[in-house]
Amino acid sequence: MKNEIKSPKSFLAGGEQPVSFAELFFDLIFVFSITQVVHLIHGSFDIIHIGRAILVFWLVWWAWTQFTWALNAADTTHNWVLIAVLIATALAFFMAVSVPQSFTAQSWWFAASYVAVRSIGLIIYLWVTWADPKMRSAVRLFAMLSITGLISAIAGGVLGGAAQYWFWGLTIVLDMLAAGFGGNSENWGLHIKHFTERHGLFIIIALGETLIVAASAASKESWESPLMMVSSLAVGITAVMWWLYFYKIKDKLEHTLASTTLARQAPMARDVFSLIHFPLLCGLIIYTSAIEEAMLHPTDALSLQGRIAFSVGIFLFSMSLVAAFWRATSKILYLRSFLTILITTIIIFASNMSVMMILALCFSGLLLIALLEEKMEAI
Repeated sequence: MKNEIKSPKSFLAGGEQPVSFAELFFDLIFVFSITQVVHLIHGSFDIIHIGRAILVFWLVWWAWTQFTWALNAADTTHNWVLIAVLIATALAFFMAVSVPQSFTAQSWWFAASYVAVRSIGLIIYLWVTWADPKMRSAVRLFAMLSITGLISAIAGGVLGGAAQYWFWGLTIVLDMLAAGFGGNSENWGLHIKHFTERHGLFIIIALGETLIVAASAASKESWESPLMMVSSLAVGITAVMWWLYFYKIKDKLEHTLASTTLARQAPMARDVFSLIHFPLLCGLIIYTSAIEEAMLHPTDALSLQGRIAFSVGIFLFSMSLVAAFWRATSKILYLRSFLTILITTIIIFASNMSVMMILALCFSGLLLIALLEEKMEAI
């Protein structure tokens, strides 16, 4: 019978499997966390608020990416795996809700829910790989190193104040060490299509969040011509960002990852997706905060902070894809790199440009990149 107790071996995925509805449900909570992180820097694009956003988002991202690896190995149709994912989703909800309070006296609440989510992820990973000695060895090393990061995260949340910054910064270092040492094994048994599809779906939902934030800001204002134009440009920019990721690069990254040797597969997956996708999503968060601000003043000249936010957001998104492509293929997208630097530099120094003109420049520049790459077959 399907629901009878099975041996641990049955918890492992037998091969490639589609992304499950439980995983999508889980992902939605984490993308809601992105919206919450955006609120941490709303109207305050300075070192303190950006630093807080990066620290919190790293914790959120690392919890998600750990689950991506764990569920890549698991049979996600198994009842016990589904139950574990749903429990983690419930805990992730409390983590997401507490993001705005992550640097207040309630910081321990965010830290506790974060550690709970991570712990379930590690338990699932060890549980499903226990019957495979090689996979178990790789996961056990990663889990042992990860525990030090979890201790640092909970210490920062409980102590608060200046200690919180130091301990959460240390958490990032410890997580990267865990990924660096643990990810060098060739025994992870990755299912490439499932792995890349999870990341692609996360990017789609995150791009959708930029539109939701823009729509939320626009719905609070009267629908006059400037606001309609700015809204249209915001949608256009997001659509071109989708194109820059999904049209060719995503498939190229997946093909290269699938074609490489087992010894290089896990380190490449770790670098291209788990690590380099972090600044890419940071770019989306910063861009979203800039869009939210721009929607409130569509006819005004954009402030220096606003122009820097637009530039940094677009730069991180575009150049992270350049870095991911280089790590996978050893090829540099020179055209995309040059035009990205040119566009973002112009925006920073365009002190007299209105919000509408800044968005039009962004849209035109990114569209030019897409058209030229297609014509020149740069990818």
